Amino acid sequence: MRRLRMLAVLPLLASTLAACGSGEGSGRPTLNWYNFPDDSGALQKAADRCSQASRGRYKISYNKLPRGADGQRQQLVRRLAAHDNTLDILGLDVTWAAEFAEARWIREWTGAAKQQATQGTLRVPLQTSTWKNKLYAVPYNTNTQLLWYRKDLVPTPPKTWAEMLSMARNLARQGKPHYVEIQGAQYEGLTVWFNTLINSAGGSILNPTATKPSLGAPAVRAATIMRNLARSVAADPSLSNQMEDQNRLAMESGSAAFELNYPFVYPSMKANNPALFKNFRWALYPRVDASRPARPTIGGINLAVSAYTRHPQLAFEAALCLRNRENQLTAALMGGLPPTLRGLYDEPPFIKAYPFAKDVLTSLQSASVRPLTPAYQNVSIAVSHTLSPPSAIKPVSSVRTIRDQIDAALQSKGVIP
Repeated sequence: MRRLRMLAVLPLLASTLAACGSGEGSGRPTLNWYNFPDDSGALQKAADRCSQASRGRYKISYNKLPRGADGQRQQLVRRLAAHDNTLDILGLDVTWAAEFAEARWIREWTGAAKQQATQGTLRVPLQTSTWKNKLYAVPYNTNTQLLWYRKDLVPTPPKTWAEMLSMARNLARQGKPHYVEIQGAQYEGLTVWFNTLINSAGGSILNPTATKPSLGAPAVRAATIMRNLARSVAADPSLSNQMEDQNRLAMESGSAAFELNYPFVYPSMKANNPALFKNFRWALYPRVDASRPARPTIGGINLAVSAYTRHPQLAFEAALCLRNRENQLTAALMGGLPPTLRGLYDEPPFIKAYPFAKDVLTSLQSASVRPLTPAYQNVSIAVSHTLSPPSAIKPVSSVRTIRDQIDAALQSKGVIP
């Protein structure tokens, strides 16, 4: 009899534990936030703050996606395609909004939520959250590259690519460090380099409606600059295999004079090479033409609400909380993630941690975005595969190849990886 009573209790106990685990049984739903893995603790801090600020209305559970962008996208795509209703708030790379919106995996931001999401937010990051003139995500953080250089080698930073290559050649003749560190491996960073140069030259990869490749003379100009660097003394011998972190390490080793990279290199140089840090300076990204500003390509993460969440209104509310002023400032100070709220660039704590805040803001205000299209993965692959290695670029024929491959992708003749 005792054994029978225990067996009768087990199903009830199991159902009670399941309710507690999901947060549903207590009436306090758990909102699952999926985002990149953050080692600084800033994202967990934001989740805890917003859970407390909800006054018992919801709890945010921060779930870490794989470290690489491809792995992050793959996990989200698989689960959304299966209509997984345990996904609530999604941290999307700035290139994914169009694809996810077209697939109807994320909800449009409207009404008061949209007004709050856009108020005070930088214009260019908002472009990465928009598809067909509708807002599908709210910018959480952003990023942009600056020119980093050694003041002991270069008293005045170059303003154009031509000036920088000329300075590198002069340093080489003197037997001094002279490399220009940039991302030349066959991956997304190579596409970003090309996109930055083509936009800085007055062009774009796609036309305004994202229905056809644009390219043209600005693209040939961009490809020529990439090839010229790769074949010059300014090129690191490892250029065709280098990504952001290899660039950072090369600069810290003292072998380079210039580096095109994100602000994470500043605290790293300070910690890893204090002697060289004394001469580590920054400037705006070099121009293609002296007459027009450079338009570096932005990065970052946007927060979207899943189409399959069981708590859409709470998810919108929580997403706005996660990217509010306090949490964006924390992410900037703890995690090195530049904010998307314009007002934070005037905050003393941010300026103290980012002495280059003014140049980051200037860069963001004139920045470019990667092509906004559901077929972006194909576009990026067409660019990075055709332009790798940079030393083998044939500007006219390489651009023609990119144009043909992108045109096929936009006509759905290729499969998004």
